[in-house]
Amino acid sequence: MTTEIYREFNFEAAHRLPNVPEGHKCSRLHGHSYRFEVHVTGPIDEKFGWVVDFGDIKAAVNPIVALLDHYYLNEVEGLGNPTSELLAEWLWIRIEPELPLLSKIVVRETCTSACTYTALPR
Repeated sequence: MTTEIYREFNFEAAHRLPNVPEGHKCSRLHGHSYRFEVHVTGPIDEKFGWVVDFGDIKAAVNPIVALLDHYYLNEVEGLGNPTSELLAEWLWIRIEPELPLLSKIVVRETCTSACTYTALPR
């Protein structure tokens, strides 16, 4: 039996998508109020009664948020083409070493557009 928990984070950032067709609106510099969820899945610890302490999730993710908040994402190393999909993968690569039970990253760049990233089963 496993349980999934998650914590939400947000940041403000500008970007443009350099690989879209000519004239595409996302080729122009624009910004988003990004929100993302960090999901962790595992058994409930018998002693503590939780999967992971929410504080541990926050401690693992906040330094990464600091690399993104109020920055131009195209200039962040590894985000030359900062689509939601590639941003979700970028977040996973940086968070998973600190949270081995990481199971999903959900990135929202608007209220109605989101991407869910999950790694292949181990």
